[in-house]
Amino acid sequence: MQDKIITIYCLCADFLIVYGQKDDPQAQMSTAEVMTTVLVATWFFSGNQEYARLFLKEHGYIPKMLSKSRLNRRLHQIPDTLWQALFALLAAIHKQTNTEQDYIVDSCPVAVCDNLRIRRCKIYRDKTHRGYCASKRRYFYGLKAHLIVTATGKPVEVVLAPGSVHDMPGLRSLFLDLPEGADLYGDKGYTDYEWEDLLLSISDIELTAARRR
Repeated sequence: MQDKIITIYCLCADFLIVYGQKDDPQAQMSTAEVMTTVLVATWFFSGNQEYARLFLKEHGYIPKMLSKSRLNRRLHQIPDTLWQALFALLAAIHKQTNTEQDYIVDSCPVAVCDNLRIRRCKIYRDKTHRGYCASKRRYFYGLKAHLIVTATGKPVEVVLAPGSVHDMPGLRSLFLDLPEGADLYGDKGYTDYEWEDLLLSISDIELTAARRR
């Protein structure tokens, strides 16, 4: 765990230097430390930033850790273009190291709440954000992440869509910037014969979906 945390920080720090991002001299925490806190929360604490904040402070990784509210403000000051550039760099590395050219496409819910709590939810309340998770056999309100990963689970592309968006429309919204001759595998929700032929003829990417009976 220690090696992974140090690797995350070094990656963020070197990336910000190349990107040309500079911090205010009076800043208590650097942008690299803020990004490290968020990524550690995602990797080790199921997205709970408060647990990651306390862990990194108590174990001496970031001694000058900001409070919960100040860290949240610093996080929202990071532009989306910076995150997108970082993820694009990681995606390029994952594709270069994926020698077998096998990829997997799938979707997963990013639930804000279940149906029982929808009356108290203030973020997503319209029907377009009401989705169904077949693996858990339950409905939810929120978003759905459509993503492509390598055979070893390394993310390459991802897009967030409303919870009601099904698998094939989510696949069409992806850039599909994969190497020529790549094999893309999906479940039966990605069955579309015309799209498979079109993708193969234009991009030389073979989409193989599990067939329905």
